[in-house]
Amino acid sequence: MTILDKVTALLGEGAVLEAGTDRVPRVAPGSPDAVALLLGTAHQEGWRVRIEGAGTWLQSDAPADLALTTRRLDRVPAIEPSDLTATAEAGIGLDQLRQQLADRGAWLAIDPPGLAGRTLGSVVATATAGPLRHGFGPIKDHLLGVTFVTGDGRMVQSGGRVMKNVAGYDLTRLQAGGFGAFGVIVLVHLRLRTLPRADITYVLEGAREDLTQVGEDIAAAGLTPAALELVSPALARRERWVLAVRLAGSPALVAADEAGLGAASGGGRFTPLRAEEAHAFWMRLAEGFAVRPVTFRIGGVPTASDELLDLLQHQLGDEWISASPAAGAIRWTGDASIDRLQRLRRTLAGLEVPLTLERAPWPQRGAVGHFGAYREGVGPLVAGLRRTFDPGGALVVATEGT
Repeated sequence: MTILDKVTALLGEGAVLEAGTDRVPRVAPGSPDAVALLLGTAHQEGWRVRIEGAGTWLQSDAPADLALTTRRLDRVPAIEPSDLTATAEAGIGLDQLRQQLADRGAWLAIDPPGLAGRTLGSVVATATAGPLRHGFGPIKDHLLGVTFVTGDGRMVQSGGRVMKNVAGYDLTRLQAGGFGAFGVIVLVHLRLRTLPRADITYVLEGAREDLTQVGEDIAAAGLTPAALELVSPALARRERWVLAVRLAGSPALVAADEAGLGAASGGGRFTPLRAEEAHAFWMRLAEGFAVRPVTFRIGGVPTASDELLDLLQHQLGDEWISASPAAGAIRWTGDASIDRLQRLRRTLAGLEVPLTLERAPWPQRGAVGHFGAYREGVGPLVAGLRRTFDPGGALVVATEGT
């Protein structure tokens, strides 16, 4: 029997999708238990499995015997507006989930980069937080727990209202940004917020160094913007760099921050965007990171943002960059060779600044790795975790590179 025959007998014809251009069989299990059955079988048979969501973020080009897509895991078992919690399957599109939450007056305050249709599991697995990270924290701060399936088919629950973490690991944080190296996320238990009654975006154009200073002044003034993002001209589709400030929350809170914004602008004049203009601005920014071959993020300290931006400009260019100066987070997109990425990672390692390769063709992912070690001893730790959660090496994920 072929792999396809075995999978069909295991899960039924409805789980088998048309193969991709590389002719790798694609399977869409219809439940978390079906994912566990498939991975348990893959472990026993020695199959190599790559993980796919909707295919709108990471390219589906990793060499494998089988592609597992979560797109049929698209249900929302629970939304509890009174508790501000929800449980959703990993394959649901983020836009679809947002709408279901909004209908109940709830809000998941994350705005990751990528195209429409990106799945919740993809966002959690890659931990790709967008500009709202400034006001509401990284992806892990929005998680009460996750349920995932290990590479050998074990179902593991962590965090929230489920069983305690095992083996001393914080399994929820391990999965947030693990890129699927430690298992396939099937359920996500979320922390929500009340849907904001006021939401307005202001923009200020100018030189990058001047806007960075304005951003620091806003943070020092004690204002509480939901997002404070510095965007390069190409990404913003403007002639100069743009500092975008998003205020979201109660009308009273937004009004108070609006009053303080002018005083912190260093003499510049912020321009408010109409609702449709603001939506288009943030959507263009998110989509801009999904149309070029390589996207990575680096995380430093807020006071070093200018120096890190200078470094990126020198080594790769700064045409396609977005930064949250107050959070010390920078995201870059464009085209970069393996050598350039490795050289940049080595340079940043000397500064104890991590570089996370968020998306790239498989040759770059395989050689550079998503999160290559930048501190002594991290490599063996990651290898040990992979042996714990994927003892047979079934999951095809580039963690540290070659």
